[in-house]
Amino acid sequence: MYTAHPDRYADMPYRRTGRSGLKLPALSLGLWHNFGPDRPVETQRAILRRAFDLGVTHFDLANNYGPPPGSAESALGEALKADFAPYRDELVISTKAGYLMWPGPYGEWGSRKYVLSSLDQSLNRMGLDYVDVFYSHRPDPETPLEETMGALHTAVQQGKALYVGVSNYSPEQTREAARILAELGTPLLIHQPRYSMLDRRPESSGLLDTLDELQVGSIAYSPLEQGLLTGRYLDGIPEDSRAASDSPFLNSDALTGELVGKLRDLNEIARSRGQSLAQMALAWVLREGRVTSALVGASSPRQLEDSLSAIGNLAFGADELARIDKIVAR
Repeated sequence: MYTAHPDRYADMPYRRTGRSGLKLPALSLGLWHNFGPDRPVETQRAILRRAFDLGVTHFDLANNYGPPPGSAESALGEALKADFAPYRDELVISTKAGYLMWPGPYGEWGSRKYVLSSLDQSLNRMGLDYVDVFYSHRPDPETPLEETMGALHTAVQQGKALYVGVSNYSPEQTREAARILAELGTPLLIHQPRYSMLDRRPESSGLLDTLDELQVGSIAYSPLEQGLLTGRYLDGIPEDSRAASDSPFLNSDALTGELVGKLRDLNEIARSRGQSLAQMALAWVLREGRVTSALVGASSPRQLEDSLSAIGNLAFGADELARIDKIVAR
């Protein structure tokens, strides 16, 4: 029988999400790739238990996480039943709807029918009455935004979600989504963009400025850029790495000599800070307090512990930031 560590809140910093009352841990656990039937159940449960013991109170999912789609939610449901039933009120659990889940015209995107049906399926897989945060995973170019946001509002009205968010929305779409939701009486809590030292579109597009203006929180996904910023590729491509596989998210063609040179130079800065490259990359995303939380994945408790050690040094000097910017920009 799992008993959570009594000092689990001692070290993790928690940040207020926008102007809401909800605080999230600086680092949250994403259940994207490592929670499916191809992974040992005990390893999955060990990761979740270790995360919670270290103050990670937020588990982030989507209906299509796995693989196969839905399996991450099912895995979490089993873990909740086995280990976390006494701790449900200490957890923030989020899920999303937007990508393909079942065949036919109602199995993806942003229609009211799909969004609410997907949430019901997600709750069933996880064995929950509600999720804490429910997202529109991507904007639907063919469905009025009023319909998609209205579905999120309905989820809150039905008691199936406490808060709502959006992911992969542009600044303009985010602003309009926030307006619609405000008129309905369900504030936009959070945006989940892709953001890392190597992918700065939330800065260049004005998204972070928009979220600051709207007082909406943010949680960054892929802060380690699909593993590029983990330090695994400083000396080539390991046989068991994502880049060596048939992953659609990272392949060997991305590992150019120019990029490897950048990674090595970034690693030197990390070493001077007493951090691994992954730890520095996570700290960089969290550096100014503009990002509420950063999502980390883990294939083992040890890997998780390494990532979470980033919270030990979140401060950067101006010279460090300038050097990082120069390396990335060249």
